[in-house]
Amino acid sequence: MARDLYDILGVPRNASEADIKKAYRKLARQHHPDRNPGDKQAEARFKEIQSAYDVLGDKQKRENYDRFGTAEPGGFAGGGSPFGRGGQSFSGNVNPEDLSDLLRQFGMGGGGAGGGLNIDPEELFGGRTRGRSRRAPRPPAEIETEATIPFETAALGGTIGLRIDDREIDVKVPPGVDDGKRLRVAGQGPNGADIYVKLHVAPHPYFRREERDIILEAPISATEAMLGARIDVPTLGGERLTVKVPAGASSGARLRLRGRGAAGGDQLIELKIVAPAAADGRERELIEEFNRLHPTNPRAGLPWS
Repeated sequence: MARDLYDILGVPRNASEADIKKAYRKLARQHHPDRNPGDKQAEARFKEIQSAYDVLGDKQKRENYDRFGTAEPGGFAGGGSPFGRGGQSFSGNVNPEDLSDLLRQFGMGGGGAGGGLNIDPEELFGGRTRGRSRRAPRPPAEIETEATIPFETAALGGTIGLRIDDREIDVKVPPGVDDGKRLRVAGQGPNGADIYVKLHVAPHPYFRREERDIILEAPISATEAMLGARIDVPTLGGERLTVKVPAGASSGARLRLRGRGAAGGDQLIELKIVAPAAADGRERELIEEFNRLHPTNPRAGLPWS
């Protein structure tokens, strides 16, 4: 039996959207493959967490899950016909002459007893009589559906599986798609219908996007900011690179990794200086001595200073 999605994320069924997102980010960060290289159990757990959030993080899918136990909005199968036995409907292979006899018994066929309605059986089934061609069939109705995709797939591109009418189809996602993008899958629906898929991009535990650029916030110490340093950072493609922090770097400064973003964009390392706890004794004396030797006013020149 499939596990309850709320149990997977460790939240109650009445959890708010914010609580669900918070729980997802915590678990995704804990079990992310980058933090657990080679751990198949952690990878499987991460996929399970992602799948649970795909449903509970989407308002409509969550409502369907709470009501029906599944996120699917319903099948495409139609109901039975009031004609025929056992709910079976008439097919397009009904013999018009046989149907004419049946209609005449109820006074509905042309020339029947009782002067009933004059119904042409071929017209009843959408055809034409006396040698005229049949009407062209109507094109199948388009199908609208939605899918939540991983952050990496939206940025780098890939393929996702989609279930339509009890059939699995593959949908190619181009790199750099945005949240809310609609993809057209031609002729893959029932009776050859086109499928339009509205994409929702799941949040990432530590990356975020600004158009085609990928942003990673990297904490650095005050001494690393003053003296300069080399730090290791992850990339969206799974590699880890060493970047150089220049001496005198400020909090909020960005280092650029060209071509490491989405669809030709860059990855930007946004520095965040983490100040040490309040010093006392000799440490405080050294900091005060440094301040005397290098007096600075970072607010000088601002319009409000």
